[in-house]
Amino acid sequence: MDKKIAMSLVAHVGKAWILVKFEQDAALNKRMRAVPGSRWTKTHKGWLVPDTAENRKKCGIALDKASDGRLAMADGRGRPTNNSQRPTAPMQAKEQGPTAIQHPPSSPRLCKENQQALQRFLEELALKAYSPSTLRTYRNEFLQLLQLLKDKPASELKPDDLRRYMAYAMEKEGIKENTAHSRLNALKFYYEQVLKKEKFFWEVPRPKKPMILPKLLNETELRKLFNALTNKKHKAMLFTAYSAGLRVSEIVNLKIADIDSRRMQIFIERAKGKKDRYVNLSPVLLDILRAYISTYKPRPRVFLFESEYSNEPYPTRTAQQIFANAKRRAGILKEVGIHSLRHSFATHLLEKGTDIRYIKELLGHFNIKTTERYLHVAKQKLVNIISPLDDLMKNEDIEL
Repeated sequence: MDKKIAMSLVAHVGKAWILVKFEQDAALNKRMRAVPGSRWTKTHKGWLVPDTAENRKKCGIALDKASDGRLAMADGRGRPTNNSQRPTAPMQAKEQGPTAIQHPPSSPRLCKENQQALQRFLEELALKAYSPSTLRTYRNEFLQLLQLLKDKPASELKPDDLRRYMAYAMEKEGIKENTAHSRLNALKFYYEQVLKKEKFFWEVPRPKKPMILPKLLNETELRKLFNALTNKKHKAMLFTAYSAGLRVSEIVNLKIADIDSRRMQIFIERAKGKKDRYVNLSPVLLDILRAYISTYKPRPRVFLFESEYSNEPYPTRTAQQIFANAKRRAGILKEVGIHSLRHSFATHLLEKGTDIRYIKELLGHFNIKTTERYLHVAKQKLVNIISPLDDLMKNEDIEL
């Protein structure tokens, strides 16, 4: 086997993979791309190949029977080497509906009953087709309680127990209001949806959420930000985010086929809340995207902004880092992320007189109250308000 190639067994997003890493090589990248089910991973900086018996045989990976089922690397003739290792995360995974259920690993901090509770909890979330991000958040929040309980089954807790636990989490652990809401939602799901205990949380109060106004960039800061970008793909990505008011997950999952130049619309598929929507396609943005697609090498095939190694969409973290790098080069000191382009889009539309109901549809909000936050940051009405100090200085003889 080529010595430049390093392989190991890993778990990634709840599934078992063979990780293949090698120095940059166009021919090898092409071969890896042709392997069914293979994908490039920024996280591990290599190629992931589905962990199957056939792929193990091709890669020279054997099951070490003498080591209690541990997965071991083998040489090119299939003989186990001494580099055997355990997977770094649970290898067993099962598909059920659109969401992969990651079965919890055995843990000395969880008793058998709570292991089963966690598994039922994850299965119920998957059956209800919760998004991967919600599933991940709920799992992490529910685990905080299970790990604290140790040998006490979670199913035996009463509302008063949960009330005391939430007080402990806020006072001793110091969790913030938004985290407290997430944890309450996770616990409410377990007791009311999994255990079918109705109205179990009536006696557990929710903390009042702070009103946090959207952070945005003004026109001068936007000019500096866009001018700081030299890579055509990166510039097109941030122009798209601002022009259409997209979330970062929506940007990276855009497909070339979603750009409808005849109707001048962009189709956003299964966005937050599994909601499809259309947004306007700016003529200026259309020209930018055409120039990017026609000149950028390698040209994107399916996704508008895809990895040149795997032809898969950019990870959201990559898009966020692109924004952070441009902001730093532009000398912008505001503590904002790529989501500020969406906030800027909405606020600037509002300031230009666009009806807030249209902005709600463009942003894909379910509730108009979510969109009304932008009323607090738009300067449309504020610029006409004269400070009483201005009138005082104008009408009275006051020394400075």
